Amino acid sequence: MATVQNHSDSHTPLKKSRYIRKTARYNGKKYEATGKTELEAMTKLAEKLAAVKRGEEAIDGSMTVDSWYRQWKALYKEPKGLTAKSLGMYDEKFAGYIKPRIGRLKLKDVKDVHLQIILNEQAGKSASHVKKIRLVMQEMFKRARQSRLIAYDPAELLELPAFIQKKRRSITEEERKAILAVAEYHRSGLWILTLLYTGMRPGETAALTWADVDFKKNEIHIHSAKESGSSSVKAPKTAAGVRDIPIHSALLPRLTEAKGAPGSPVFPTGTGRFQNENSLRRLWTGFLRELDIHMGAKLERNKIVESVVAKDLTPYCLRHTFCTDLQKAGVPINVAKELMGHSDIQTTANIYTHKDQTVLHDGIALLDGTKASNRAG
Repeated sequence: MATVQNHSDSHTPLKKSRYIRKTARYNGKKYEATGKTELEAMTKLAEKLAAVKRGEEAIDGSMTVDSWYRQWKALYKEPKGLTAKSLGMYDEKFAGYIKPRIGRLKLKDVKDVHLQIILNEQAGKSASHVKKIRLVMQEMFKRARQSRLIAYDPAELLELPAFIQKKRRSITEEERKAILAVAEYHRSGLWILTLLYTGMRPGETAALTWADVDFKKNEIHIHSAKESGSSSVKAPKTAAGVRDIPIHSALLPRLTEAKGAPGSPVFPTGTGRFQNENSLRRLWTGFLRELDIHMGAKLERNKIVESVVAKDLTPYCLRHTFCTDLQKAGVPINVAKELMGHSDIQTTANIYTHKDQTVLHDGIALLDGTKASNRAG
């Protein structure tokens, strides 16, 4: 229900012209309209309230940040076909961190300091979290500026506060030995070995069929992946994701033994269906429990009460290990980029340049060999 208030305002004494201003509150928000007569002001206010009730609120700098977010998402995000998970990220960051601070402010009243305060409050959290909040604010306000709703973009020069950079790592030699041992008998063993010896992403393994395993050419053809946060299968995010990976000699006999019908999944669920995000998570947690026990975890009534497995051990550690194994084997970085399915060679370089004592010592050994060869010559 709207509550209407009467106002009478005047301009400068020289003009001596007067206008009538009417305001009303609807659903906790204030609306106003002006006119030269009371009837004109009331008519404009009534039209504005009617438009609001129909969901046709005017799009301009006077709308709230909350209103603009909803309009912006509907106009520029939802039509792009983003996954439910991606759209959910925008909602989660806005509703949880941006809206509580500036949701009720008029779009035109937002300053860079308002946004910087929001970011600074995230100090000490993960890099991904902090960067996503900045991304949402930058995309929202950049579009508002481009649409001439605001005079300047308050998010343009936002600075990131200190954050935690979580880095994926390779497995240790102790972990490798234990993983290979458990993979010999665990139901997730073939999946684990495939991650380790091909560097495939978990979502890519979920979409893999036996038709993609080319035993004649000794290759695995990757051309699709289970979409994150969805049950649908799509092409990889970039063209680089479509690739052929030679089958490792240690993986070949296991694949040969498990070979199924061409269109069936290589890693089926218990009911023979394709894996999804949740079932892949169960595959990993089941294997991780067995690995923990194998490495010496303390059990009480078949429950692990003292774990020994590293908390940062994830399926992506196996993918990372595949890349570092390529480096140790002397595989050129441009070839590693293709095998990993990286669209940017810098991503591969970030792994190849990680400090590894074995690689460093091998490098010096090569240098020593060169020097010895030169002396002999």
